[in-house]
Amino acid sequence: MFYLTQSLHRNAQTRGQKIATINGDRQRTWAELKGRVARFAGALKSMGVQEGDRVAILALNSDRYFEYYLSIPWAGACVVPLNVRWSAAENAYSLKDAGAEVLVVDDAFAKMVPALKAKGVNLKRVIFIGEGELPEGMLDYEKLIQVHQPTPDAYRKNDDLAGIFYTGGTTGFPKGVMLTHANVWASAIALVSCIGLSDDHRILHAAPMFHLADGAMTQGGMLAGSAHVFIPMFTPAATIKAIDEQKATHALLVPVMIQMVINDPSVKTADLSSLQFVLYGASPITESVLIQAMNTLSQAQFAQGYGQTELAPLATMLAPKYHTTEGPYAGKLKSAGQAIPCVEIKIADKDGSSLPLGEIGEIAVRGPNAMTGYWNKPEETAVSLRDGWVHTGDAGYMDDEGFVFLVDRVKDMIVSGGENVYSAEVENAVNNHPAVEQVVVIGIPSEEWGEQVHAEVILKAGQTATVEDIIAKTKEYIANYKCPRSITFRTEPFPLSGAGKLLKRDVRKPYWEGKDRQIN
Repeated sequence: MFYLTQSLHRNAQTRGQKIATINGDRQRTWAELKGRVARFAGALKSMGVQEGDRVAILALNSDRYFEYYLSIPWAGACVVPLNVRWSAAENAYSLKDAGAEVLVVDDAFAKMVPALKAKGVNLKRVIFIGEGELPEGMLDYEKLIQVHQPTPDAYRKNDDLAGIFYTGGTTGFPKGVMLTHANVWASAIALVSCIGLSDDHRILHAAPMFHLADGAMTQGGMLAGSAHVFIPMFTPAATIKAIDEQKATHALLVPVMIQMVINDPSVKTADLSSLQFVLYGASPITESVLIQAMNTLSQAQFAQGYGQTELAPLATMLAPKYHTTEGPYAGKLKSAGQAIPCVEIKIADKDGSSLPLGEIGEIAVRGPNAMTGYWNKPEETAVSLRDGWVHTGDAGYMDDEGFVFLVDRVKDMIVSGGENVYSAEVENAVNNHPAVEQVVVIGIPSEEWGEQVHAEVILKAGQTATVEDIIAKTKEYIANYKCPRSITFRTEPFPLSGAGKLLKRDVRKPYWEGKDRQIN
């Protein structure tokens, strides 16, 4: 039986008085954590939350966010972590789509609640987990824990839905990835195996906790009995300080975070000797940045994880021994690694059949971590999930040792700073500007972000607009990181095929000339 609260029962039993969470000056033991989780679950049930209901959260990282991930399944409900970088419109769509009527917020996002309600979100209860004064109309998290009795664990398990995790959509609307307890558990146990987590370790949560990459570290650390250290959000200074003061041993960072950490002046004076392991992923990393990071944080091992939300989220891992430019393991540094335990990978042609080694096709993944589908989107599910295989939308090839090399994307997607951006979302937003006749959005190389969102725009006859005008209009509809960082105004038509189909690859081509792969 696979259930996500199992590790809490075990850790409270075997490590009851050991530190479980560290949030600034606040520390709690595993025994305390279990009691709080059971009481908050009791509060949820008292307000009418029933088996299978969706309870959402919109908050920065904290120990209370960690408790949310345990309390919701304990109460028999499903988690819906919302993207802290999304606009009110995007999160309102996700809340309505999921049917979530209970929302957990902190100081940073309490002010978004009126905007969510104004967009038609039916919120029956809003629970405040912040440190500041309780906003009007909200329930106080700590008081709920104080006044409610612990409730028995609902023991949601196996194929029961654990959560709905929203990601960008190819149609311009977010889509909710449905993951079961078994899905999340499989990815977590594979992570423990790959990076050797144990109860001696302290995991730093610097990456956003709504993201499943950090979610894997949450669940993996729970299984191992590791302690968890939280900072509200990533900054290089806060990350370095937390490693120094709280003696974090493991950190998950996306490539742009790694670059910012090693370039921060405080990295030269801080005591980072506790850091044993850096797991990175979510977007490719340049070899030069990786080598610089390995030299700067020379006491730590590095490993790369590749995957996506639909895989809860892991598919491959590039182990520490392959992070070298010399010796028998050299030559694998540009790969995304090999299949993690429990997972099978193939390079597929357009019909889903396996291609020979070395040939480029779509990366497809099958295993107990594969999603059950997209919430309320059977057509999109049928495209991505075929015969148990999740088709990732990434193009690549496999060598004779099973190493996967990424070369391009099949889906019209940009990965900027570790976040997925679907071109259709951006194009829909840009088209809201009254002067825009046509727009094509592509990803172009960026030294800072890996890729950046770029728009090619044709204006309506007789109309004028500036880059700033269009970006400002776009921000009304989508998150800031999805908005174009650069815009080119075109006078010539976009290239079309003989059948009249847009040739987006031809639009991208000038920006990627001289690159050995079409992702950065």
